[in-house]
Amino acid sequence: MKYILALDQGTTSSRAILFDRDGQIRGSISKELTQIYPRSGWVEHDPVEIWESQREVARQALSQAGIAASDIAAIGITNQRETTLLWDRATGEPLHNAIVWQDRRTAEFCDRLRGDGHAATIAEKTGLVLDAYFSGTKLRWLLDHVPSARQRADRGELAFGTVDSWLLWNLSGGQLHVTDASNASRTMLFNLKTLAWDEELLGLLDIPASVLPEVQPSSFVYGQSTPDFLGKAVPLAGCAGDQHAALFGQNCTQPAMAKNTYGTGCFVLMNIGEEPVASKCKLLTTIACSGRARPEFALEGSIFTAGSAVQWLRDGLGIIASSSDVQELAESVPDCGDCYLVPAFAGLGAPHWDPYARGIIVGISGGTTAAHIARATLESIAFQVADVLDAMSTDVGSPVQELRVDGGASANDLLMQFQADILQVPVVRPQVIETTAMGAAFLAGLAVGFWQDMNEVEQIWQSERVFEPVMAASDVEQRRDRWQQAVKRSQGWHS
Repeated sequence: MKYILALDQGTTSSRAILFDRDGQIRGSISKELTQIYPRSGWVEHDPVEIWESQREVARQALSQAGIAASDIAAIGITNQRETTLLWDRATGEPLHNAIVWQDRRTAEFCDRLRGDGHAATIAEKTGLVLDAYFSGTKLRWLLDHVPSARQRADRGELAFGTVDSWLLWNLSGGQLHVTDASNASRTMLFNLKTLAWDEELLGLLDIPASVLPEVQPSSFVYGQSTPDFLGKAVPLAGCAGDQHAALFGQNCTQPAMAKNTYGTGCFVLMNIGEEPVASKCKLLTTIACSGRARPEFALEGSIFTAGSAVQWLRDGLGIIASSSDVQELAESVPDCGDCYLVPAFAGLGAPHWDPYARGIIVGISGGTTAAHIARATLESIAFQVADVLDAMSTDVGSPVQELRVDGGASANDLLMQFQADILQVPVVRPQVIETTAMGAAFLAGLAVGFWQDMNEVEQIWQSERVFEPVMAASDVEQRRDRWQQAVKRSQGWHS
């Protein structure tokens, strides 16, 4: 068997990628996912579309490459995290649209929990900030608002899961109700010290334990796909939340190594080793997936809006025809013209954690053009990443030495150079930027012996380009000061 199939179910698309033994991509198919916005601040996906689109691209990837299921050693899964689903255990039918990680409908409930003094307990147990971002309050909302859901859950008739659990359920024909530790650590229900669902937190959110999936390691043979998925049963052998998978795919397996994934949002993770460390700067402590039995941990800064801000330039403003056009438009001007865009479309994540912030453009003059706004949009991504890395450096007590980058927008040379300038450290782009899927492939391959050990996996990663900082330190300081002024103006708007 020559290949690993990685299923990468993201916020805006479902993707299937085939990797060979050298970590090279031998087939890749993706399909966009419909975004549903029922109200301001609410974001949903159709669970059936998630499953059917993922199944479709998997089959197409094999067909494109001329590969049969017998050529596949294992399937690895990586997924948009925190997105919350609830379905019928008997029929597999979803009870409601999936509530996406960006969704803010439970912000007021989080405020009540905070007002009642529960934030410290949640942070201590889970490593997370009390916020609507995570799955726990979304699950409570579904139990409270879907007719009869709570009564049916109490009777053991319903199953909760994040997208990984939903895919594993469907891939196995309803035989598996499992998640991995990395995804479990994003629910606000999982205790990082006991590595188990926490009874006190379940009680606090009024969630019955009967709906929860079994938690397994990220590199593990969970079961097999049904034969009708690809034509032959294939081991389901690796699973990790997308950002954890990207950290692993970037070979950030030693403490203090950091990566950022430029996707719908931006997600900065730093490996901190085998012991969880509490952040003093409003970062998250989370489980980092590992090829070993013992879990490792990471600090994370989650940025809600990054690539989706470029999509807004395309779909909302109509100033570019496709997302790839943004670099050419932005490069048509030498700088942002003192125009700053804060893309707080769904609030601000780390290190601010302001669910009531909203997007803002400041510094507009009569000479501001679409090109200046495009450039300010790209620069806003880099500024947000720099804010998170500053916080990370404070928590670990030393500055970051380099940043490894991946995700779609890491192909944008203008953005990567500006990122290096603003950080004043090298930005390293690998040969394969699909490191989220690669991480899932590594986890699955290690579980079935496709790759023998971590040494073999670590030899696969190679850099493609290193962006060295060239901007003067005084210019960096001035630009970052202006950015911070813009951020302050965006905060607390939707209160």
